[in-house]
Amino acid sequence: MKFSNHTVLVTGASRGIGAAIAQAFAAEGAFVVVNYLRNHDAAAQVVAACEAQGGGALAIAADVTCAAQVADMMQQIEAATGRLDVVVNNAFAPYRFDPDQRQRFWETSWSAYQTQFDGAVNACYNVCQAALPLMRRRARGSIINLVSDLIARPAVAYHDYITAKAALTGFSRTLAAELGALGIRVNCVAPGLVYPTDASQHTPEAVRHALTAQTPLGRLARAADIAGPVLFLASAWSEFVTGQTLYVDGGLVMQDH
Repeated sequence: MKFSNHTVLVTGASRGIGAAIAQAFAAEGAFVVVNYLRNHDAAAQVVAACEAQGGGALAIAADVTCAAQVADMMQQIEAATGRLDVVVNNAFAPYRFDPDQRQRFWETSWSAYQTQFDGAVNACYNVCQAALPLMRRRARGSIINLVSDLIARPAVAYHDYITAKAALTGFSRTLAAELGALGIRVNCVAPGLVYPTDASQHTPEAVRHALTAQTPLGRLARAADIAGPVLFLASAWSEFVTGQTLYVDGGLVMQDH
């Protein structure tokens, strides 16, 4: 899979899964736009790593929940490369995967749901709206949205987070149905628990061991495990695939539809 002469935007790419995805695209020759919110130094390190892998890279600060900042980011991308081939919506509102400290439903305010909806659906909406004109110019493109295997198997009832990710899946399928005629594909990647990340560092060891024991491949996902499936869905190898959710969790979730 080679992505030379391709421009790829990865949101929330200054760390964790986003950084791994950005570097994987760069290793395949892509020019990667490393979107980040605040941590300029971390984003600069990801840019340097992308360049060391042989790709080009540019860090752009933008809050993807803010339509104006996303529009400005797209203008910078257009000025830098004149094209946008792949969008990976990886950014999400901060979350703590700690089943011992989670809020039960009766403790969860609607504002908590709204925060997660903003971080998942509204952010994706803003990016897709702004990216569409650049993608339509080439009558092709791929959008990959990061969700979670918890939407199919809510082993821990993280109410606000799971509900927002499930909504993002519905958004993605609806978008795929409409954008297919424009040559643009939309798919989701649904990781299991990825460890270690900032969000999963609070997951107790006992819970991690229990998940590992239930996983056919016998371990938790690492950030790099998510990158390969994302690159597949961005590539010509999947050019007849759209509206799908690919579970990347070592077989914890198995579906036959």
